[in-house]
Amino acid sequence: MMSLTLAAVLFLQAGVPPWWSREPLAPAKPLPAGAHPVDSFLLQRLAREGLKPARETDRLTLYRRLSFDLTGLPPAPEAARAFAADTRPDALERAINRLLESPSHGERMARLWLDVAHYGDTHGYDKDKLRPNAWPYRDWLIRAFNADIPYPEFVMMQLAGDKFPGAGPGGIEALGFLAAGPWDFIGHAEVPESKIDGQIARHLDRDDFITTVCNTFLGITVQCAQCHDHKFDPVTQRDYYRLQAVFAAIDRADKRYYPDPKTEKAAAAAEKALESARAKRESLAGRELALLGPRAKEWTDAIARLSKPAAGADPRSGWHSGIHPGPKHAEWVEVDLGEARDIASVVLHPCHDDYNGIGAGFGFPVRYELTVSDNPDHAAPRPLAVRTGADVANPGLAPVPHEAKAKGRFVRLTVSSLAHRSKDYIAAVAEMRVLDPAGANLAKGRPVRASSSIEAKPRWARENLTDGVWAGNDSNRKGDITELAAKLAKLRETRLPKEFQNEVAEADSALSRARAAVDALPKPSVVYAGTVHNGTGAFKGTGPDGGKPRTIHILKRGNIKQPGEEVGPGGIASLAHAPAEFNIPAQADEGERRLALARWIAHKDNPLFWRVIVNRVWRWHFGRGLADTPNDLGRMGEVPEHRELLDHLAAWFRDNGGSFRKLHMLLLTSAAYRRAATDDPAARAKDPDNRLLWRGNRRKLDAESLRDAMLAVSGTLDSTMFGPPFMDFVITHPAHSPHYEYDLFDQADKKARRRSVYRFIVRSQQQPFMTVLDCADPSQLVDRRNETISPLQALALLNNDFVLVMSRELAARVERESPGAAGRVARAVELALGRPATATESAALEEHAGRHGLASACRVIFNLNAFAFAD
Repeated sequence: MMSLTLAAVLFLQAGVPPWWSREPLAPAKPLPAGAHPVDSFLLQRLAREGLKPARETDRLTLYRRLSFDLTGLPPAPEAARAFAADTRPDALERAINRLLESPSHGERMARLWLDVAHYGDTHGYDKDKLRPNAWPYRDWLIRAFNADIPYPEFVMMQLAGDKFPGAGPGGIEALGFLAAGPWDFIGHAEVPESKIDGQIARHLDRDDFITTVCNTFLGITVQCAQCHDHKFDPVTQRDYYRLQAVFAAIDRADKRYYPDPKTEKAAAAAEKALESARAKRESLAGRELALLGPRAKEWTDAIARLSKPAAGADPRSGWHSGIHPGPKHAEWVEVDLGEARDIASVVLHPCHDDYNGIGAGFGFPVRYELTVSDNPDHAAPRPLAVRTGADVANPGLAPVPHEAKAKGRFVRLTVSSLAHRSKDYIAAVAEMRVLDPAGANLAKGRPVRASSSIEAKPRWARENLTDGVWAGNDSNRKGDITELAAKLAKLRETRLPKEFQNEVAEADSALSRARAAVDALPKPSVVYAGTVHNGTGAFKGTGPDGGKPRTIHILKRGNIKQPGEEVGPGGIASLAHAPAEFNIPAQADEGERRLALARWIAHKDNPLFWRVIVNRVWRWHFGRGLADTPNDLGRMGEVPEHRELLDHLAAWFRDNGGSFRKLHMLLLTSAAYRRAATDDPAARAKDPDNRLLWRGNRRKLDAESLRDAMLAVSGTLDSTMFGPPFMDFVITHPAHSPHYEYDLFDQADKKARRRSVYRFIVRSQQQPFMTVLDCADPSQLVDRRNETISPLQALALLNNDFVLVMSRELAARVERESPGAAGRVARAVELALGRPATATESAALEEHAGRHGLASACRVIFNLNAFAFAD
């Protein structure tokens, strides 16, 4: 098969020009004095086609259009009337500036961008667990749009905010872009990377990273080169896997940070001091243990394990085997006692888990045996207890003791018949206690091995089997720690030289002071973001010490089992604005890879970078992109109807510093934007889709704007900005696979009165009302929403509980504002539609209100096309 790179060369040799979107951007051409760049290009084309532009729309309609486009909210009637009466030459610019300066502007733009990033507050996939710390990224977007951050900086922050100079805490929040999409919890948390399924899950996760980045910022479907060179665009497999290498050390995880830069600096100093004190103490530990003997090491390790605050802190947690489709799958878990010890009995403590309503006794083995061996491979095992002849009844939370007089080091539980869940089988035990003749627990704090283990800390982990914590256990681990510490202190007094004791005491004191300083720090904030993988499966923050990139190979046919040539980080070779080879030193911080990609993408000479965003913003305002495939400006995408206009705007945007506000002002002051959405049969015959923009496009409000408009006009909108999302559902079965029950939520609950951008977005079970209104699927990269008209939408707007509540609230508002009955319907119409009611509307609604009540009339108003559309 001919590679696309070779094909591109042959095309050029044959005289075929490169694809339009990859051609360099020329500087914006000078225009005649007073000419508007948008109208200059559009009017020339209309004249060539023999089309006349529609008239300018009326001022009230224009202001409503502006208000929804820039803030996502309906205008206050008083503001609309003031604009209509303003005869100053710059009245339009003044109105646009007021809307741009509104805090609601950032909320509107962030809502649009979240579609592009396929943002959600749950992971998606099978279990669709909650993602409670995703929202700081949404808040960063709102602040970024309100601050009019230049577009190159806006992009670079989302790819490498932790490395961007002067970014501060916002740079960490911006990394939420990389983690915004779906995440396979099972493939990452329950399947280790050492297994093929775990490798596939992580490969697909990196695919989502680069697909999101390249579709969003470059309009290139780079994902099509995963298995072979791109069939239509000059993107090779090498390009694809070089991009994967950029993100080879990145995973999705909660990342701690301090919003206040001063606190961030103080925290860094305190943590550095703690690290230094810890290193000093550890340097003495080796000498100390050598002087104290082997028993001291055992006690020290036990204290460390018992002192851990996280692992096993939940009494319902313990060891959880892998998941199997049937019961007859052998699993084992083993405790190493350290040396051969006298054993009197072994006690198994069941787990408690609410999965599928099981509760007490969750996962307790149906058939099993207990054995002991002196060999690490468990050769020559001796039986302690055998429960394989018949099924063991679920014990609930009652401990299951087994008398077993024996001596040995390795105690193993082997399960031959697993416990049933809903659609699969597992084994789970909260605690294994191995008691000596005096009743002491020999297993407590000892290391654990297993044939398989779900490592989902703190809930499930191997070490939880011996942590001394289980459901129904009221014992306090502090007593064990105190006893062990006393033994160590006595041993130190008798065996350590006085000078060394003083040195250790000073190091301990310094370590305590350093820990106290760290403990005194304010609680850090947390954002779910792209953060560093350290090569062990654990996560840690970005920085000079963090992140061992995985090795990336070109996969033959995209098969993880057929790795080919190893590749390093880089860009797309056919984009010649900057070298595609990044040449990152092997010892460089992981973040340098992402920073190099960010700089390569946001390069001033990258033509795709500027064309893509201008085309996207154009679509936000005109309802259709100049090339209406915003995520694909390649050969399978749409060729722009107004190529010269798109290029001029892209160059203009670049040359004006990438200011979104300047771009909004330019587009919204054009005559094309102000045109009325009126019909002309002759023009429609020539251009039925209005691709030449001879009239305004009538646009249906998106789901969020429609919901927010009801809240705003009813006077119940909670304008509180930022913070955790509100949930308009009730969660059931939260432990494993949460169920999001929207029908159980009371729509009159005032906690759900905030703007829709603050709504908790679920991937698997989307909000039914919003989905019917064409809300975006958060599991997909959405460059353009579906815009449909359906009977279901009419039924939802007429009968949904939210609409009924808002209708009553609007009626209550106009009753408060208009003590007399006269004028209430007129006020409701003006609030909802941004204009006075027509005579026909007024007569029909007054009659309806007289028969069925004001709330019912408000319900009708919410169902008018004039409310649901922005003309």
